[in-house]
Amino acid sequence: MSEDYRTLHLAIIAARWPTLARVLEQAEPVLDAQVQVKEGLDSTLMVNNIQLTSRHDRGAEARQQADSLPACTQLHLYGPGLGDLQRVLMQRANLERLTIHIMNRSLFMLSLSLLDQQDWLTDPRVCLVLAADEAEIQLPFFALPAELQLAEEEAGGIRDRLFREITLPYVNRRYEQHLPLLRQRLDHNLPLLRQDGDVAALFGTEPGRTAWVIGAGPSLMQHLSKLQALKDSPDRPLLIAVDTACRALFTHGIKPDWVVSIDHLIDEEKLPAADCGLVYFPLVPTRTLQAWRGRRLAAYSSSPLYQTLRKRLPKALLNSGGSVIHPATDLAVRMGCREIILLGVDLAFPGGETHAGWQVGDLGITLNQAQHRVLDGRGQVVMTTTSFAGYRVQLERYIAAHPKIQFWNSSRDGAAIAGCPYHPEFTA
Repeated sequence: MSEDYRTLHLAIIAARWPTLARVLEQAEPVLDAQVQVKEGLDSTLMVNNIQLTSRHDRGAEARQQADSLPACTQLHLYGPGLGDLQRVLMQRANLERLTIHIMNRSLFMLSLSLLDQQDWLTDPRVCLVLAADEAEIQLPFFALPAELQLAEEEAGGIRDRLFREITLPYVNRRYEQHLPLLRQRLDHNLPLLRQDGDVAALFGTEPGRTAWVIGAGPSLMQHLSKLQALKDSPDRPLLIAVDTACRALFTHGIKPDWVVSIDHLIDEEKLPAADCGLVYFPLVPTRTLQAWRGRRLAAYSSSPLYQTLRKRLPKALLNSGGSVIHPATDLAVRMGCREIILLGVDLAFPGGETHAGWQVGDLGITLNQAQHRVLDGRGQVVMTTTSFAGYRVQLERYIAAHPKIQFWNSSRDGAAIAGCPYHPEFTA
């Protein structure tokens, strides 16, 4: 490493971004044992067994990455890497601003200590920011794959938003493979949709009320006694539960006001029949709906799958972000609630469990799938899946879009949710 490079680069950063320079100076160094130089036709660094760039032709790799970006005047680069991509982008005559988001300050300081980065650091078109300080991603962007893998925990929110944006086209393509089966399900449910009510009938019916939105995360088990104690109270909060939370609730004699179900795989075992209200999307299995003993109200999401059906049989829309927790939360808001407490919304696997009331694997999710790290409410790492991380991103975006609603989290065991502080009565 070169102390001269480090000093020179920090001086440039201090002159342009003084606050950032002070933060970078405090970055923990990357341990020598974690860093290797990888030689090929070219050379690169390997950090924590993750190779930062090609070791054969870094320039060609950077040009290929640059070709994926449109010819815009403003671009965003998540992770400075070794400086290769920004140098290629700087050759664009029409580029007016390149914002480089530092995903790992220690990794960045390592790069500044090893390689000459003066050319792009001094370019007036460059803006250098810390991803950990940001709440949302910017478009158009390129995210260096190694930087995503090595992102510091403080930048986890941005990392997960990038993952979701990058993987969404692939998720949609997998979804399209099931379209024939899903369209068949819609046809089977047409008679029920004709006779069932519209979720819009509930909108505005609970103005100012507090709602407890109940997910199926492991931490729900901590709150069952509290739910049992108030189940017959006339002034209890509105209870809205997701379908897979019902096994634990029903076993303990707890009946929510409304259950929300959206998935084509929710059979009668996953959602046992009950005499409370059910809000459902039309993909829920026909037999599950027919067995339900309570009031049924239908809703749609904005998915193109429902476009034709919405014209034939109009029903109101509920927010959808991939998980049933999104429409359940939106239902509480649409009903007029101004305070929403999330129970069992862990979006992670605390304690090696996946769902309350279910054995690991019963719902198709195993701990082997938990390869993604997030921070819990104590700032500790808890494992989850990239899908669950994406659901959290969409929930955070929903919360940010509803600033007049007070959202609370009821447990520090699951993933921390931005904009959703911990309720003192639940997490003291």
